[in-house]
Amino acid sequence: MASLFLGLGLLALSGCASYGVIDNEPKSGSGSEGSYSIRSRMGHRNAGDISFILAFSGGGTRAAALSYGVLEELRDTTVVIGGRPRRLLDEVDVISSVSGGSFTSAYYGLYGDRVFDDFEDAFLRRNVQGHLMRGLLNPLQWFSSAGRTEMAVKFYEETVFHRATFADLKRKGGPLILINTSDLGYGVRFSFVQEYFNLLCSDIASFPVARAVTASSAVPVLFNPVVVRNYKECKTSKPEWLLAAEKRAENNPLLTQVVEGLQSYFLKDKRDYAHFVDGGITDNTGLRAIYEVIEVVGGAKELVRKLDRTPPRRVVMISVNASTDPEPEMDASNEQPSLEETINAVTDVQLHRYNAATEELLQESVQRWARELSTLGRPVTPHFIRIGFRDFEQAETRRFFNRIPTSFELSDEQVERLITAGHELLRNNPTYRQLVSDLGGSPSTR
Repeated sequence: MASLFLGLGLLALSGCASYGVIDNEPKSGSGSEGSYSIRSRMGHRNAGDISFILAFSGGGTRAAALSYGVLEELRDTTVVIGGRPRRLLDEVDVISSVSGGSFTSAYYGLYGDRVFDDFEDAFLRRNVQGHLMRGLLNPLQWFSSAGRTEMAVKFYEETVFHRATFADLKRKGGPLILINTSDLGYGVRFSFVQEYFNLLCSDIASFPVARAVTASSAVPVLFNPVVVRNYKECKTSKPEWLLAAEKRAENNPLLTQVVEGLQSYFLKDKRDYAHFVDGGITDNTGLRAIYEVIEVVGGAKELVRKLDRTPPRRVVMISVNASTDPEPEMDASNEQPSLEETINAVTDVQLHRYNAATEELLQESVQRWARELSTLGRPVTPHFIRIGFRDFEQAETRRFFNRIPTSFELSDEQVERLITAGHELLRNNPTYRQLVSDLGGSPSTR
C-alpha cells in the first residue's frame, strides 16, 4: 500500500508525538484458559473427513472482495460428508488472514452467514478510504495524543464490527479466525489468539476485534502502530512448549527465526510494549501463520494429538492471493523513475518473491503433514489450492484486475467483478474441481 498514501504519509509525519492506547488486559489467574484460543476453537469442532484451511491475503478492499467471493462459492458448493449433503463452507476449520483479508475473515467469524446479507454494504462498497483520508487531513488529528490509528479503530468499531470483542468471537462457534499482524520492533508475526496473548501475560477475551483488524492492516508511516502492553507478572520462566520448540529448531533456520521472535516477549527489561502494524510485512498471504502454528507445536501429528482429534482423511488448504502484477510505465522511456515508482517497484519485487516462496513452502508442508498423519490403512490426501489473478487466461482480464489499486475505496464495478472472480477462480481450479468431485459434489452453477 506504499503508493496509495505516500504523500499523505509524509504529511502525517508533521504531527507531534502520540501514544498508543493500551486496550489489552493482564491475565487474572486461570481466567484466560477459556478464552479465544486455538485449543478452544479447534477442540470444539467435530473431527471430520476434512481438515480445511483458508488463507486470505492482504490487498485492501481488493483482497476483501476476492475472499468474499470465495466464501460465496464455498457456500454454494454442496458435497457429501458422512453420507449427508453438506455445504463445503461448513467444513472450514481455520481462516488465516492479513490486512484487507482480515476484514472478511473477522466479519464471517463474528456473523456467520449474515456476511452474505450485509458485508458488501458494511465494508466492500463503503468509501472507507475517504473517511480515513478526511480524518488524516484534519489538522486537529495531526496533533492528537492518541494517534491517527485510533481514528481508524473507532470507525471500524462503529460501522463494521459494532464493538465486538474476542469473547464475542468465541461465542459464535465458527471456524478459528487467525487475524495476523507484524511486530514492528522485532519482526515477529503475531496472531490474535490466546496462545500468543499468553506471551504477553494478557487475556484476549476483552480485546476489540476492530483493534486487531486495524493492527492487521495498519500501514506503517500512514498509521501509528497498534500498541499492546507486554505484562511481566506471569513470566517466571519460559513455557515448556517454547523450550521444546527451541530444541526442535536447532537444525531448522526458518523455525529458529520464528522461535527467537517469540522468545523476544520474555526480554523483561526491553519489552514493556509491542507495536503492531500491517500483517503483510511478515506474511502477505496468511499462510505462514498456519505453518508456524503447526511447526512450533511439533508438526501436524503432534497438533492432532494435543487437540485430541482423529486425523482427517484429507488436508485441504486454499490460498486466496489478491496480489497484483501492475505493468510498470518506467520502461516506456529513458526518463528516470520517480521516487514513488521506485518504491513501488522494489516493494512489488520483494513481495512477489516472498509470496512465491511462501506458497512453495506451504505446498510442500501440506504434503508432508498428510504423510505424517497417514497410517497404512488410513492414508491422508493433501490438497493445496492457490488462486490469484494470474490464473485468468485472457490478458485483458488480468490487466483489469492488476490495475485495481490497494485501496479501501473501489467502484461498484470493481467490487462486483472481484466477487465474481472469487467464484470463477475457485470453481475453475483443477485441484478444487477434483476435490469436489472426490467428495461426491459438483461446483456451483452461479
